[in-house]
Amino acid sequence: MSKSILYFLTSLIFLFASFVSAERKQPNIVFIFADDWGWGDLGCHGHPYVKTPNIDRLATEGTDFHRFTVASGVCSPSRTAVMTGHFPARYCVDGHFAWVPSNERRNMPDWLDTEAPMLPRFLKTAGYATAHYGKWHLANDMIPDSPFPSVYGYDDYGSYNCAGPQMFVHDDVKSAIPFMQKSHSEGKPFFINLWIHEPHTPFHVDPKLQKLFPDLPEADNIYAATLYHADLRIGQLLDAIDRMGITKDTLVIFSSDNGPARGAPNSPISLMYDSATGPGYGIGGAKGITGGRRAFKGALLEGGIGVPFIARWQGKIPAGKIDKSSIFSAVDLLPTFCELAKVSLPKSYKPDGISQVRMLMGKGELRRNKPLFWRLSAPWPANEAKPDHWVSYAVVFDQWKLCASRDLSYFELYNLVEDPLEKKDLADEQKKTVNKLRKELDNWLVSLPLKPTGNVFSKLRNK
Repeated sequence: MSKSILYFLTSLIFLFASFVSAERKQPNIVFIFADDWGWGDLGCHGHPYVKTPNIDRLATEGTDFHRFTVASGVCSPSRTAVMTGHFPARYCVDGHFAWVPSNERRNMPDWLDTEAPMLPRFLKTAGYATAHYGKWHLANDMIPDSPFPSVYGYDDYGSYNCAGPQMFVHDDVKSAIPFMQKSHSEGKPFFINLWIHEPHTPFHVDPKLQKLFPDLPEADNIYAATLYHADLRIGQLLDAIDRMGITKDTLVIFSSDNGPARGAPNSPISLMYDSATGPGYGIGGAKGITGGRRAFKGALLEGGIGVPFIARWQGKIPAGKIDKSSIFSAVDLLPTFCELAKVSLPKSYKPDGISQVRMLMGKGELRRNKPLFWRLSAPWPANEAKPDHWVSYAVVFDQWKLCASRDLSYFELYNLVEDPLEKKDLADEQKKTVNKLRKELDNWLVSLPLKPTGNVFSKLRNK
């Protein structure tokens, strides 16, 4: 064999190996999870005055999924679903983690079980460096003996709403950038949960940024400046990824843990103090919108659980696309991230979600072969002040969504494909569908534990 032919064949083998290596490369993953950020609170979603140029950039360079839902209308259950890939009711996490007497009264644990399957732990088995920066709230700063976030599979963290020292609320991106640089220099793919505070109360607003919105009423000014500050930090993160030359290697996702909070009409602008994050403006500054979806934070109608979800991975995820049909849930994130990371999940692990890699890449959605479920404590009959906050249980399967009252005596049914804003109740017209989904709900409820189990209780309960 001549040297030229040998050289040619060797080059082909090298090119093929390089191609296979590139195809198998694990992406860096940065999951930005905002707190109470409404679907309508984005420039790219048509907000009348909130400016979010950096998140809008993600939408321009990636895909905007309009049918993403979180697993609850409130914080801690939503975050439980992201971490475990399970419906939070499987851990009796139906509300936010508060101080011990409140958790006990609501039949909740005092923190998320450290023995539960965890996304960061799975990713570490595939060689990932893992970190968490920002809000925690899978325990509470008022429970001093709760586990630190590091116990859940993180190599590094800086957080608040957890035991131990509380990270300064705006140091999230400032902490994430050095971790990205260190991981990249060591040749490791990285996973970062970047759980930002905005726009949860208190509003820790920068007076300099308020000057950018001089014509807005005070409450709207506070809200606009608060969200703009978060968007600025996200811009710093994206710039750092570009400087490092890893834009094509990094999946960046922006989403929110639930819909926007709203106080009573004409709530006064006043200061409040949070033991984890310090002083700031209270609920009077909450002006989030849902893009026409019904209800707000704390509800299982779409205004409470339908949140922004924008994903960018240059060269992999279609740019400038809006996906209005794919059903995508927070419980899908763990199996999706693990497939991208080439994690071999244990056979004993049974996720409630499904991997959505094909859908994420714009190659067609995978039809769900199992329903999505929600459980949340809600008043029944409905509170007159919040008429849309009555749903305690919900089921979604195909285009249908069944909503049920706390005592399972009242149901409403919506076709989310034809009626995404839930304006027309079809329960009387589609009785067979109601009965089918109710049977699914009954079977799911029977499968849930009656009370929390495991090492999930604070010593303070004994007092």
